[in-house]
Amino acid sequence: MFKNFWYAIEFSETITEQPQLFVIGAQKLVLYRTSDRVVHAMSNRCVHRGGSLAQGTVVNNCIVCPYHGWHYQTDGACVKIPSNLPNAKIPIQANMPTYPIKEKDGWVWLFLGEVDRAEQTPIPDIPHFHDRNLRSIHGEFHWQVNYERAIENGLDFAHAPFVHAGAFGNPDAPEVGNLEIEQSEWGASATVFLKPSPPKGLWRFLAKVDRADVKTRTGFLMPNLTFLEVFLPFGSLVIWTAHIPIDEHTTVSKWMNFRSFFTGKWADGDAYRRTIKIFQQDRPIVEAQSPQVIPFDLTAEIHVQADALQLQYRQLRRQLVDLGCLLGMEQG
Repeated sequence: MFKNFWYAIEFSETITEQPQLFVIGAQKLVLYRTSDRVVHAMSNRCVHRGGSLAQGTVVNNCIVCPYHGWHYQTDGACVKIPSNLPNAKIPIQANMPTYPIKEKDGWVWLFLGEVDRAEQTPIPDIPHFHDRNLRSIHGEFHWQVNYERAIENGLDFAHAPFVHAGAFGNPDAPEVGNLEIEQSEWGASATVFLKPSPPKGLWRFLAKVDRADVKTRTGFLMPNLTFLEVFLPFGSLVIWTAHIPIDEHTTVSKWMNFRSFFTGKWADGDAYRRTIKIFQQDRPIVEAQSPQVIPFDLTAEIHVQADALQLQYRQLRRQLVDLGCLLGMEQG
């Protein structure tokens, strides 16, 4: 993981005034809202005896430890120890670590790194979230992969004809044209034209007999976002995914699916099933990759022209390593 970035970690609608445990990079945090609807993030382990604050409650905008009832303000300061006598002082060490956290475009974003850099660091834009012409659904997928392998899988055009044959990959046309990489400061994308597979289900009603190649764009934004945009003859489909590293070998991929066709609620179930099917097809392949963690050495694995976007990701990753941006987090 890399410091001084905003990580998309959760859907906004899931965070309430009931404290919730959240794990990222093997670090346990507690997320909760105060009465003003603002989201807060704090270390989950109470500094007193290690109680889990996620099992506690929010009282007068303080999170209360379920073990001994210590009250912590949103800035982490302990303001009440019920077992103390009235004149007893609260130890100055009785403060909890907190983390910058914000909401934007339907996601909760957590800043990991130097706190004084949080306000100067931009949060990525998810423009499709605000397009009222698009129907959106969202979900999540849990799998035993390193999050960077999950990110690279989302950037891989060449695996579709083999892993996703019968879904959208066409095994009779596996060739990938030359990729023209479009770069941003901490991201990149590429566009290709892929030959579609024969349509199934609802899609066959919109498909033409002689279908043209499908314009497909995919890309990434550091540290943990990927996106896939498919321009179909009858509309567009966009999937944004935040890959959250639970630990070195566990990832939760939280995705948002936007479509400009079949915009009624009646089609949501089919859209959901199709999205999950893609992850399910990827699961056994990516979970079996070796090594499970992407090598830091750019020459450790062989690259061909179809891997240009993944190579761009690795180069940016290597640049962050050289800059000393690796993030160390205590397990708690």
